[in-house]
Amino acid sequence: MQIDFEHREIQLKLVYYGPALSGKTTNLIYIHRACAPSSRGRLMTLETKDDRTLFFDVLPMQFESDSGLKIALKVFTVPGQVIHNATRRVVLQGADAVAFIADSQVSALRANQESFLNLKENLKENGLNLKSMPLVIQFNKRDLPGVRTDAEIDMMTSKGREPVFKAIATKGPGVVTTFLGLVRLTWERLDAWHNLSGKFGLNGEQLLESLTRQFPKTSMMP
Repeated sequence: MQIDFEHREIQLKLVYYGPALSGKTTNLIYIHRACAPSSRGRLMTLETKDDRTLFFDVLPMQFESDSGLKIALKVFTVPGQVIHNATRRVVLQGADAVAFIADSQVSALRANQESFLNLKENLKENGLNLKSMPLVIQFNKRDLPGVRTDAEIDMMTSKGREPVFKAIATKGPGVVTTFLGLVRLTWERLDAWHNLSGKFGLNGEQLLESLTRQFPKTSMMP
């Protein structure tokens, strides 16, 4: 988190993590298209023959809250391929929160597990702790055959501490809901640590209401 007291601006870095082709890039593309043009920046995508994203996508989104505070959200994805692990680690530097995008297909179980373990290891390399990092999990590709059932995901959700969302990133359901959930959790943690509400006069609900208005027509899904 970067705070500019003079210009009353807070910059937050959000990272979408997960195995190759789980839908990280698709999430960002949908968020970018759904967001009000006045709030979104340029979406940069680098495609290669061996992975959808070689380095990262960045979605700088900036808007002003009702209290006059400017919030700049910089959203990144990491490459899913193992050979780009050094890039993943670099992208995670300075992250304020992480959205882990899991593939709902049963056949992707091992890839999800390995990527989550890799996330934990790379956070540690950057001096960050997964237990204290604001983290949400999205089970994507809910429209495909051979996916984990809703009951299975709900059971996993009840056993964990992280908010869990279901999505179909190619069509939109659950994408913005995941994003808003990530921002909410991020603000709650940072506010608890740094008293942002007291310093800037902006609480979490005001932030979410202001941010939600930037997505007037989106597909919501729990």
